[in-house]
Amino acid sequence: MHKSSQIHSSAVIAPGVTIGENVTIEPFVVINSPHVVIEDNVTIKSHAYIEGHTTIGAGTVIYPSACIGTKTQDLKFRGEKTFVKIGKNCEIREYVTINSSCQENSVVQVGDNCLIMAYCHIAHNCVVGNRVIMSNGATLAGHVIVEDHAIIGGMTGVHQFVRIGRNAMVGGMSRVTHDVPPFTIGAGIPFKFGGLNIIGLKRHGFPLETRRELSKAFKLLYRSQLKIEEALDRIESEISMLPEVKQFVDFCRSTRRGLMGLHVNDDESVPVEEEEDVALRR
Repeated sequence: MHKSSQIHSSAVIAPGVTIGENVTIEPFVVINSPHVVIEDNVTIKSHAYIEGHTTIGAGTVIYPSACIGTKTQDLKFRGEKTFVKIGKNCEIREYVTINSSCQENSVVQVGDNCLIMAYCHIAHNCVVGNRVIMSNGATLAGHVIVEDHAIIGGMTGVHQFVRIGRNAMVGGMSRVTHDVPPFTIGAGIPFKFGGLNIIGLKRHGFPLETRRELSKAFKLLYRSQLKIEEALDRIESEISMLPEVKQFVDFCRSTRRGLMGLHVNDDESVPVEEEEDVALRR
């Protein structure tokens, strides 16, 4: 522990925990594992609980009653060595739960500059990118991937193995059972797309040309009544393949669960039952 750190006398910290410079640990915090690493300038507020092989990145703030690094809720867990890595300058708000992973040496990862609001849950084997926002009560099941700059609205549940693409926005109280393509906006039960996340794209500095080409790609995929592969082929042949358009196409082509808002044939995505069997065999 560096001498610049401030640790309240009521905090319970296991021997061997690594604590960086200028760390603040408030009353009644429990760090219940010698394998926890707290990097510089972290603040851990009262009654937070951390265990496992967990790393908290520099500048991150953990709010009261958050619980990080505890055993996965996956019943396949057999005591493997697993990890949780929280990035730099994140805010992990009240009562957030971030479980550890399942399968030897696997990692639950949260990127830099994320805001995880109160009562959110991040389950085993999840990967959350940089600058992601999860609003109050949003929950990720196992093996979910959330790409950079995505926003997930409050009280939204995301099914296991789903991907949410970069700069996508999912509205509150939605049920997300399939992949959400990047740069889109949608919400609801049943889920409906409103089109591109135009405001988000403008805020992140995407030029007009990029927004126009992405809009053409979205319309071909979701408004043309074409099959997925036909729509993607036409996008590649008719639209300027800017980097963002290519990301959109590559994301859609690589889907295993299928895309939200589109019906797919069995040969275009892996059935849920088969996917779960694959996970069981890992």
